[in-house]
Amino acid sequence: MSSMAFSTTFFTPIHDFNHARTPSFPFIKSSFASSNSTFFHPSLSLQTSSTFPRLFIKPRSFSVHARAATEKTIYDFTVKDIDRKDVPLNKFKGKVLLIVNVASRCGLTSSNYSELSRLYEKYKDQGLEVLAFPCNQFGMQEPGSNEEIKQFACTRYKAEFPIFDKVDVNGPFTAPVYQFLKSSAGGFLGDLIKWNFEKFLVDKNGKVIERYPPTTSPFQIEANDSFDVMNHIWL
Repeated sequence: MSSMAFSTTFFTPIHDFNHARTPSFPFIKSSFASSNSTFFHPSLSLQTSSTFPRLFIKPRSFSVHARAATEKTIYDFTVKDIDRKDVPLNKFKGKVLLIVNVASRCGLTSSNYSELSRLYEKYKDQGLEVLAFPCNQFGMQEPGSNEEIKQFACTRYKAEFPIFDKVDVNGPFTAPVYQFLKSSAGGFLGDLIKWNFEKFLVDKNGKVIERYPPTTSPFQIEANDSFDVMNHIWL
């Protein structure tokens, strides 16, 4: 697998996610479902549901459980939106947040933007917010200006969820909100974000409860039925 140029020199990804397929079932051969893969788990199931009966659960095999809670919550941070206006994240108090680092030119772009838009439309009235943070650190796949990113997401994918200012998610200039997210839930190789479309699930109290690798799609998060959404997340 060919290597790719990165705008950060802090790590070398173990997979080329730009060309990666969504990981398959354990009995299908792929680089993500082999016993030597970082993402392998013998009980992994990536089936999606056409009815989507439940949303945002604790996956039994594919996500990483959050580390011990810190004193801070997501509400302690203020970020800039895509128009560079300050947005205090405490405006989302009482809501479930799915926070994603996005890119416009990634192999995962189309499926993730489409599913995030559908998920947001379906559950926004029940208290879901999707927060998208553009990032150009992985394969230089988000090179455009904020205005170009906004037009791309809102025109091509009809994204109605909030999109924020472009940020760094790794390295010395990591945005404070991402320092918090990573310190709250370590990933497969530690704190580093691995690629575009890594996801953090934040509960209504502002605490990180799950972290999902880039190849876990929004629909896969929704389809897992480990617990009842209405009794676990929204109340």
